[in-house]
Amino acid sequence: MFAVLEIQSVSRAFGKVQALDKVSFTVERGGMTGFIGGNGAGKTTTMRVVMGIISADAGQVRVNGQPITPADIHTFGYMPAERGLYPKMKVAKQLAYFAEIKGTPTKAAQQEAYSLLERLGLSERANDPVTNLSLGNQQRVQIAAALIGDPQLLIMDEPFSGLDPLAVDAVGEIMREYADRGVPILFSSHQLDLVERLCDHLVIIASGQIRAAGSRTALLQAHAGRTYEIAADGLDWLREVPHVTGLVLTASPGPGAPATSDPTPPVVRFAVDVPTDAEADAVAQAVLQRALSNGPVRRFDRWTPDLADVFREVIVDAPTTGPAGSPGSVRKTTIPVRADGLRGRADRGPVVRSESEPK
Repeated sequence: MFAVLEIQSVSRAFGKVQALDKVSFTVERGGMTGFIGGNGAGKTTTMRVVMGIISADAGQVRVNGQPITPADIHTFGYMPAERGLYPKMKVAKQLAYFAEIKGTPTKAAQQEAYSLLERLGLSERANDPVTNLSLGNQQRVQIAAALIGDPQLLIMDEPFSGLDPLAVDAVGEIMREYADRGVPILFSSHQLDLVERLCDHLVIIASGQIRAAGSRTALLQAHAGRTYEIAADGLDWLREVPHVTGLVLTASPGPGAPATSDPTPPVVRFAVDVPTDAEADAVAQAVLQRALSNGPVRRFDRWTPDLADVFREVIVDAPTTGPAGSPGSVRKTTIPVRADGLRGRADRGPVVRSESEPK
C-alpha cells in the first residue's frame, strides 16, 4: 500500500534563523501536492527533514500513522535540488544501479532504466557518462533516478527547473501516471501555472510557516470571495450599486487608445460585501439584469483566482488587517480615481484594485 505522509508541527532552526516554524501538512495517496513558496521559504529544508538528511528540532514526520523510519525512506524516490548523480558513470548503468539498490532484480532494473530514458527522450544518451550531458539532460536523468525502482512516495525538489517545454510535458505526464497508480507525490516549483495544472493539492509556505494548504479547487475558491466579472458597455452605474465594492477594470483598450478602437466591451470585476453567498448572488443577479436592460452582456460569471493570484495574496500582498493570507483580509492602497469612476493606476495600466478591496 502506498504511503500517506504527515508532517506534524515540524520546526528547525539554523543558528538564529528559524527555517521551519511548526510546519504541518499531509500528502495523500494518489495525489500530486504542489509545495510553493519564495526562495528561502523552507521548501527544501522540509523535504530534507522528510528524507532524514537533517533532523527536526521539534515535531515529527509520520508515514501511514507511524513515525517515519529509515526503512520507509528507503522506499521513497527523492530528487534533491542539487545534483545527486555519479558524473562519470554511464546514464543507463547508473539508473539500473539505483533500482537494484531498492531491490529490483538486475534484468528488470535494466529494462526499467531504458524505458524511463525513452520516455524522457534520452535513449540515445543511455551509454554516455552524465558529465557529457547538458544541464537540462542531467536534470532529466536526476528525475529518472527518483522515478526508478517502484517508489512508494515521491519527493521532488524543483523537478521542472531547466527543462524545455517538451521535457516538461513528458515529466508531467509520467508524474501523473505515478499518481494515478496511487503514489503520493510532493514536489516544489516556482512555475505556478504548471503547479496549478498538475496538482490536486497545494501547500504554500513563507518564512518557514504554512500560509495556506488544501485541495486546489477548495483553495482557489476560498480566495475568490464573493467576486464576479461582467463584460458589457456602459457600466458607470455599477459603482453606485449598494454593497458593490472593489471595482477592477481587468480588460480595456490600451492606454491612450480611443474608446471606439476596440469593439470588445471592458471586463469589470466587482466584489459584493454582504454576509452570505445567497445575498451576494442576489446582488450579482440584480447587476446582471440591469446590465441586460442597457444592452448585450458578453460575459457574466463568478470570478475564481488562479494560483498566481492566491500566491500574491498569501505571500506578497501582506494584509494590514486579519491573519496573514486570510481570504477576507483588507489591503489599503492609495491610488488615483479615473474619469470614469473606476480606480486606476497609471504605471500598471488598467488592471488595478480599489482603495480598500477585499482580497
